Amino acid sequence: MTQWVRYQHQGQIGFGQIQNDQITVYSGDLFCNPTPTGATLKLSDVVIDIPCVPTKMVALVDNFHALVTKLEHAVPAEPLYFLKSNSSFLAANQTIRMPKSYSGKVVYEGEIGIVIGRRCQGISEAEAASAIFGYTCINDVTAIEILNRDPGYAQWTRSKSFDTFGVFGPYITTGIDPSQLHIKTILNDQERQNYPVADMIFQPAKLVSLISQDITLEVGDIIACGTSVGVGSMKPGSKVSIIIDGVGQLDNTFE
Repeated sequence: MTQWVRYQHQGQIGFGQIQNDQITVYSGDLFCNPTPTGATLKLSDVVIDIPCVPTKMVALVDNFHALVTKLEHAVPAEPLYFLKSNSSFLAANQTIRMPKSYSGKVVYEGEIGIVIGRRCQGISEAEAASAIFGYTCINDVTAIEILNRDPGYAQWTRSKSFDTFGVFGPYITTGIDPSQLHIKTILNDQERQNYPVADMIFQPAKLVSLISQDITLEVGDIIACGTSVGVGSMKPGSKVSIIIDGVGQLDNTFE
């Protein structure tokens, strides 16, 4: 298992591997033979940034059996997804902000995210497995009262793409089997979500393959695998953490 972090230090952006409380600094391209520089930094001396810069985040709907059962929805025959704007991306320890144009409920959705490691276009499930670089934590924040406000059109992209609503990080973790993991959401020290990745309807390699039939996935793109039961609203001043043991802990505040 390796954890990669992207950071800001003395006005420069860099990346490296996490080792306890230090970063082993690398140069080059994270996704193509990165090279260790020999330098190290203390994790406490840097500002954590989003761990990669995706061209898009593809986000799943109704991808966990427990949630589909609770909502009394049919199990989808194919992935249901929307795109989250890249202007919404936010790093760990940063503030999720209420949009100025909206005053309704804002909800958290703890999820695991797939990070794409090579360009994917119409690939098979076997090919997709090797195209997954690693995994990250995601909070798919939603202005929930906008989603179905217009009876003629469900506003998935708008309700989920406000600035600061695409939260992911703090690391990309490689070399793990996500099928044994659990996703937890902690809101103000209270556990609100705790569900297994194994309950996912379309597992990671299948997702990558099927989505690549529709749209080209670029290096660094993120697939947010969807959430399960326990989604709820956040009040201003709240602290929310998405915890996936073995992947990372994504902490943010909401104002």
